[in-house]
Amino acid sequence: MDNTIIIIIAAIVGLALGFVIAKMLEKGKASKIISGAKREAGTIIKEAQKEGENIKKDKILQAKEKFLELKAEHEKVIIGKDKKIAEAEKRTRDKESQISGELSKNKRLNDELQKQLKELDYKSEILGKKQAEVEKLHKSQVQQLEVISGLSAEDAKSQLLESLKDTAKTDAMAYLQTTLEEAKLTAQQEARKIVINTIQRIGTEEAVENCVSVFNLESDDVKGRIIGREGRNIRAIEAATGVEIIVDDTPEAIILSCFDSVRREVARLSLHRLVTDGRIHPARIEEIVKKTEKQINEEIVEIGKRTVIDLGIHGLHPELIKAVGRMKYRSSYGQNLLQHSREVAKLCGVMAAELGLNPKIAKRAGLLHDIGKVPNTEVEVETPHAILGMQWAEKFGEKKEVCNAIGAHHDEIEMTTLISPIVQVCDAISGARPGARRQVLDSYIQRLKDLEDVAFGFNGVQKAYAIQAGRELRVIVESEKVNDDKAAELSFEISQKIQTDMTYPGQVKVTVIRETRAVNVAK
Repeated sequence: MDNTIIIIIAAIVGLALGFVIAKMLEKGKASKIISGAKREAGTIIKEAQKEGENIKKDKILQAKEKFLELKAEHEKVIIGKDKKIAEAEKRTRDKESQISGELSKNKRLNDELQKQLKELDYKSEILGKKQAEVEKLHKSQVQQLEVISGLSAEDAKSQLLESLKDTAKTDAMAYLQTTLEEAKLTAQQEARKIVINTIQRIGTEEAVENCVSVFNLESDDVKGRIIGREGRNIRAIEAATGVEIIVDDTPEAIILSCFDSVRREVARLSLHRLVTDGRIHPARIEEIVKKTEKQINEEIVEIGKRTVIDLGIHGLHPELIKAVGRMKYRSSYGQNLLQHSREVAKLCGVMAAELGLNPKIAKRAGLLHDIGKVPNTEVEVETPHAILGMQWAEKFGEKKEVCNAIGAHHDEIEMTTLISPIVQVCDAISGARPGARRQVLDSYIQRLKDLEDVAFGFNGVQKAYAIQAGRELRVIVESEKVNDDKAAELSFEISQKIQTDMTYPGQVKVTVIRETRAVNVAK
């Protein structure tokens, strides 16, 4: 078809060319030109036919190649699908084989299980018969034993249980004693080293303060001026300061009495200014007291700042700094609270460094552990000072470790960090050292009596002595009633009783002494 179109196109072109040429030629030349055009048209037509044949052959060849290519791809796809189908069939055959093997195995196991169940039922039946025979025989033997011993089964069981309890208790006490000794051998040496090194590196002087201050006078004539007409001056001083002023026969001295050291200091400085100035009357007293209170408040802040700077503590809230300064005018069991807190802070820093903890946080907690004793309020607070101090620290943005150490140093709350036991130990080190604190004589004597009474509450105790200022309780027992194992048990029980029922500073060592004496007289 392509060849025909080419021939037609060539003929049309030839005719058009001939027509044009015929028009161009005139007369004689027209026939010559037409014959030349015909020849040329014939040549063109032959070339066109030849070229058409070539194009036809190329197209046919390309079609055959495309067909072969598509056929090869199709065969390749078919082969791949056949391969996958073969693999799937193989897997299916393998799984069928495996499943059949598992089924046969399960059937075999099921048969064995059924056989074992039958054997178990048979043995269970035999066991039930034998158990009935054993129970029958046991009852007859128990009856014979009751007849022979004269005791019922329950009585014999009770006696056996009591014997086993005593034996188990003795063994447990021996094991406990051994365990405690092993723990002491491994831990006591290192703990003693840390504590002793800490105490040796920190040494401060302790000042004992009372609830009274003595104000010395140049002469007894000043006493009358302080008292004033009909006692108006002394009443004005007491009303302005809240301090009781005692004027007695003591030469050249009057006594200022108040539990609050800050008030007592305000009264002392105010009296000093009034006596130095010489003008003593109610209006002047009120003026001087106000100025002195302002001066003391400024001094409290300055003392707090110096303290935190000396200890290297930064970022403390101004209210907490003020509370630290107020510690200078407070005492606990006769021990100055600021000196005690500074010492505890230094002890905590050293001990924390020895244990690989943060010494800065430990110092901070040690300094603030007793701030609950100096609340900036005149209202009586029933909350324990440790909890109150923790609430203050939380209010003014202290870290959780510091707050927990403040609240837990007297075991009011649970300890959650390692800083807390360090603060508790350092507080005990600072306060329990001989001479650091004082106790009222009556309460001290009563505590010693209570210690001895605890020991007398146990059987076999002959004598009990509280020695070393109540740090040790020596108990002498009767050797006939208490053996060596019982002595160790008694020591443990007494220590637990003291720990549970009594409140005391530091530790109480309980020593039980048992001795046997043989006495003969030579004549």
